[in-house]
Amino acid sequence: MTMPETGRAAEQEPPRWGRERVRAAVRRAPHALLHGLTDPADPLPAGARPGRASWRPVLVVPLVLCAALLAVTQANSLAPDEDGAIPGFTVLLGLAQGVALVAGMFRPVLAWWASTGLLVVTVGLAEPGLGADVPYPWTVPGMFLTGGTLFLLALRVPPRRAGGALVVTLLAGAACAVFTGRPHNYDIDRAVPILLAVVVVGSSLRGLRKARRETDAQAELTAEERNLRTLLEERNRIARELHDVVAHHMSVISIQAQVAPHLVENPSDELRENLAGIRENAVTALTELRRVLGVLRSDDASADSLRHAPQPTLDQLDALLGRVRTAGLTVTAETTGLPRALPPGVGLTAFRIVQEALSNVLRHAPGAEVQVEIAYRSSAVDVRVTNTAPAGPPKPATAPGTGHGLLGMRERAAMLGGDFADGPTPGGGYEVAAILPLEGPS
Repeated sequence: MTMPETGRAAEQEPPRWGRERVRAAVRRAPHALLHGLTDPADPLPAGARPGRASWRPVLVVPLVLCAALLAVTQANSLAPDEDGAIPGFTVLLGLAQGVALVAGMFRPVLAWWASTGLLVVTVGLAEPGLGADVPYPWTVPGMFLTGGTLFLLALRVPPRRAGGALVVTLLAGAACAVFTGRPHNYDIDRAVPILLAVVVVGSSLRGLRKARRETDAQAELTAEERNLRTLLEERNRIARELHDVVAHHMSVISIQAQVAPHLVENPSDELRENLAGIRENAVTALTELRRVLGVLRSDDASADSLRHAPQPTLDQLDALLGRVRTAGLTVTAETTGLPRALPPGVGLTAFRIVQEALSNVLRHAPGAEVQVEIAYRSSAVDVRVTNTAPAGPPKPATAPGTGHGLLGMRERAAMLGGDFADGPTPGGGYEVAAILPLEGPS
């Protein structure tokens, strides 16, 4: 019989650990509040974004003028009713409160403490001479001065700290209202909603600024990741193509080493051994190459259909020009020097540069005329693609990720130890040029 009653009593009584946590929180509240109101504020924004003027000089000058006007008005509001003369201490205290408001632009925590202390000192000194109709403990300009420092504080500290500052300010005003020797026109009830609204607006603007800063940082990070991803994708594409070229030649070496002994009458054992070693090394190198780089093809679905297709070279340049002419592009080609077979990597890179340059003209310079120049030299091959000014606006991008073709051209030329340059021409067109050495990077 006693067990159920005990259970009900335990259910009705709050857990002891919960009460202890509440007591501990209450004991820590003053220390946490004081500690929070002495921590430095957030640093000033780093400044304007590129292309925008800084906001500080624009706001400091009006703030100084407003603070000076409020300081003079505050000194006049605290003048005694008897003779209307303004005591010197009220002028000094009013100026000090104005200085605290301006300082809130740079040191909001210290400025708020100074403003709160000046409020108590000013009220304590001026209270005996104030008339019954003067708002107390905040005069109208005093309310603006206090609200201004709270607003600047809320812009730079977390909402919890701004709320603590508001509570301290209201408690200081309430204490001034309690310890008086004569009746006054108390305005605590009017100060609460005004100062609360000031803190809420300041905290909201701080939150918006913080959110905008995080959004800008995320956008910048996203752009960097997009560029890096594009670079990696282009490098993977280059690696896949080089894999095909190298794998083809290694296969040819292996086959030739296997067939060579049959082409010689009575080959010596030493020759057979050397050719077998060549074939074995070629097969091993080919296996390692496919193991390391073959995974690049597995990530590209389009590569499956091209797995056994030969890589293009400048021998297919006429077919490429015919396709772009069919698409409506006016292209002329000029070849200087003696055309000859190029190393696979050089031929592939030269073809890809011309192909990407023509694609860029189709996308970004509709109606332009294009000149393709290929110059064969003894140690290098020069590729130059020049287009005139476009006849109309560029076509909109049909897929995300476009606009990085120049990056791929530069990567291909650098891989071979060559040089790449691009830029606008005097007539409003654009030029792409590359020098591709035949020997490769040294």
